Amino acid sequence: MKVWSILAAALSLAVTMPAMAEEAKNLNPGISTDELMHTAPVHWVSIDQIEASLEGQAPMVVGFDVDDTLLFSSACFYHGREKYSPGSEDYLKNIEFWKEVNDGCDEYSIPKQVGRKLIDLHQRRGDDIYFITGRTATEGEKLSGILEKTFGIKKMHPVVFTQGSDAKTSFMREHAIKIYYGDADSDMRSALEVDARPIRVLRAPNSTYLPLPKNGSFGEEVIIDSAY
Repeated sequence: MKVWSILAAALSLAVTMPAMAEEAKNLNPGISTDELMHTAPVHWVSIDQIEASLEGQAPMVVGFDVDDTLLFSSACFYHGREKYSPGSEDYLKNIEFWKEVNDGCDEYSIPKQVGRKLIDLHQRRGDDIYFITGRTATEGEKLSGILEKTFGIKKMHPVVFTQGSDAKTSFMREHAIKIYYGDADSDMRSALEVDARPIRVLRAPNSTYLPLPKNGSFGEEVIIDSAY
């Protein structure tokens, strides 16, 4: 009986192995050369290329968005949504949320490497740097101090809270911003409206700010490897 059991098990294995092998072949569907060649015509740039493009130019005024551009702050926004309006975006209209997020939550936000490199570049050049965010302003905000310490800002301006793209555009025009870095479509629109150079920083794919934008859709430069 044991012999027959062994033979039956062997026959069963022989039958199932070809099927398993066939399944394994389909785990990676592969990609054709034609599919590889059909990529979006995005104007990718590196930080070194940005620096090279500024050689010989006098110091200028540049601007940075904050959330998803310099800081991965999704943890703060996730906490706020779960606390103030689970399942909806209403928390963004709640001043109590903005007080909480501006009052030190960014001590837990993760600085993006691309932000460090860009700020180092512009400080070496002697450029004047402004941080312009669409967050709602609150008294006693600590974001300015956190950015100053995190990125080693030598000449710190208080963060500009604009509560919307129109206010952001007005500030950029008033202060003659020449380059503006941001992750959102609204950042690119604001830069284009004031004839500033728009440069896109990739939003991390696990950001709470969804849907993810179509990078390069305005013809702007997009920094490679800038999601983190």
